[in-house]
Amino acid sequence: MNDPGERSRQWAATMAGHGDGQLVVAHADTHAAIGGVDEFHREAREEAELAHLAPGATHSKGAGLRAVPEEPDPHRTCFERDRDRILHSTAFRRLAGKTQAFVAPDDHMRNRLTHALEVAQVASGIARALRLNVALADAIALGHDCGHGPGGHASEDALSPFLSGGYDHAQWGADVTLARLNLCTETLDGIRNHSWSRPAPATPEGEVVSWADRIAYVCHDFEDAVGAGIVAPTMLPALVRERCGETRSSWIATFMQSISRSTAASGQVSMEPDIAEALAAFRSFNYDHIYMRPASVDQADAVIAVLQALVEYYSDRPNLVPDVPADGLAAGSDEAIRAAVTYVSGMTDRFAFRQAVVHLDWSVDKLPSGVDMAR
Repeated sequence: MNDPGERSRQWAATMAGHGDGQLVVAHADTHAAIGGVDEFHREAREEAELAHLAPGATHSKGAGLRAVPEEPDPHRTCFERDRDRILHSTAFRRLAGKTQAFVAPDDHMRNRLTHALEVAQVASGIARALRLNVALADAIALGHDCGHGPGGHASEDALSPFLSGGYDHAQWGADVTLARLNLCTETLDGIRNHSWSRPAPATPEGEVVSWADRIAYVCHDFEDAVGAGIVAPTMLPALVRERCGETRSSWIATFMQSISRSTAASGQVSMEPDIAEALAAFRSFNYDHIYMRPASVDQADAVIAVLQALVEYYSDRPNLVPDVPADGLAAGSDEAIRAAVTYVSGMTDRFAFRQAVVHLDWSVDKLPSGVDMAR
């Protein structure tokens, strides 16, 4: 047997931690200590919310309002529990393999998961400044895009024809993708209605996430496009440069602070008009120069073709779809089509493209440009 090496022996020696028979600590030389602190259980934090949160903020209450009643967690509030469930879910992990703005991004570009993390950072910062429920804002932000299919927003165009009400990632994420997590009503509402084209969320925390989503993707999609050589830093709209600065950190800080000021003054989650005008100009620029540039449109068309072919393949062979009832589904039935949409929408980009090549004999040349099937 090979010698595992000194580093491996040291690591293995920490299996049981370090203890004296009364306490076990992580480090042999642990010296950090606290004293005079009672355990801050759920009930105590709920009481603290009553004293600390702003009027109109959403309060945690026991196990929360869920489709299936549960017992409260002894340590976590209901929204902390939701955040943890989303964070540990398969749907959230799969976001790492789903397009944000660019199919087949390089190592430094955002994917759908890193986008969700950035939205959560912005939303939590705003919620904390406004004395809103940070755990609820964090949960909504982390889960807001779990309904996205592979290939970014092109997946909505691809999957909509197969469903009578169309495919909207916000609704699908709340009502299908995350349904098994039994999340609180307020969390699901924020996820379902985070898009600006949807009805307004029921909570101020949901409104904060709607703003945070736009702030995050407008800023980081521009930064990624600069890194890819698609646009130049000098192309930043003059209105953004004049009112928000020239760096990502200054843009985000300006947008966040504007929301805090406007909301504190008006009592409604909002942004000051002059800064909102800059955000709109920024988004308009990205739309014209990044999202709708010819190469992006061509990639979207390639994604749509792949996903629609996969839905047709699996709806005709529903017993190949995971989690189909044991007694099966009739090929081509409405139930089989929905099962196929559910399966395909959950795929990562690479898995979907590989399925097309393997099962449909799809030509690699017809995949979105930049896709490396060898990875």
